[in-house]
Amino acid sequence: MRILMAGVSGFLGTRLVDRLTADGHQVTRLVRRAPRTPDERQWNPSAAQLDPAVVADADAVVNLAGAGVGDKRWNDEYRRVIRSSRVDTSTTLAITIAGMSAADRPTVLLNASAVGWYGNTGDRVVEEDSPAGEGFLADVCRVWEAATRPAEDADVRVVRLRTGLPLHRDGGLLKPQLLPFRLGIAGRLGSGRQWLPWISMRDWLDAVALLLARDDLAGPVNVVGPNPVTNAEFTRELARELHRPAIIPIPAVALKIALGGFAHEALTSTRVLPGVLTKAGFTWTHPHLPTALHAALTE
Repeated sequence: MRILMAGVSGFLGTRLVDRLTADGHQVTRLVRRAPRTPDERQWNPSAAQLDPAVVADADAVVNLAGAGVGDKRWNDEYRRVIRSSRVDTSTTLAITIAGMSAADRPTVLLNASAVGWYGNTGDRVVEEDSPAGEGFLADVCRVWEAATRPAEDADVRVVRLRTGLPLHRDGGLLKPQLLPFRLGIAGRLGSGRQWLPWISMRDWLDAVALLLARDDLAGPVNVVGPNPVTNAEFTRELARELHRPAIIPIPAVALKIALGGFAHEALTSTRVLPGVLTKAGFTWTHPHLPTALHAALTE
């Protein structure tokens, strides 16, 4: 396939480009700066500027663009960046696709979203048909997903990737925890009872490849593993994998001092199951956390 992709330089984007290229697909990268290589095309989503001819060359569009939610301390300005970096890119792509002739449109738009859609679910299990929850990230996910509707209304297959917490030593949930764990100064966050919807990097990549190929799958898809764990369980398994103690709990008040507004989200419990992937017959390479953590730290 010829795939047009936004968010190519991020934690997930760089790995997905490598995977798609290895699978034999041709990936064209959307960049905001002047192109430096033949496979790059420039756009300006902040101003809703994208040449339709660039999209017309693609069979599929993948949008993973968005500022990292855990990259900086949250304040009002960074909250605006988190929201606009997702909504502007999704809106620009969807409106451009909708404005094209049917013959020129790509057949599918895979657009990032997140399990933050569900908000704090406590111990309650949620799947794709569950409504949006409350809180900042849930509100962001609501407008983020809504931004793709013009493409959907134009009869393009739209998949909304409600990604959980991909595990890899170079980023995401795992990277910032490795040093304190190795120093033996880590532990559960708050009560430790909050649920974490994790997924191994290999399974995330395999799931995205499946969703690109399966023209019978559309709408929201929880891209998570089939066995979520609590933060306390995650802490215990990571400590076991690293052969280090993890006996120093981090109280909620300390998180609020260190993380600002993000502390609330770090303590949120989201018990998400991958209903669509399960029904589609997807097979997880790492369905359980111990093997997923081992792969994340060694592969």
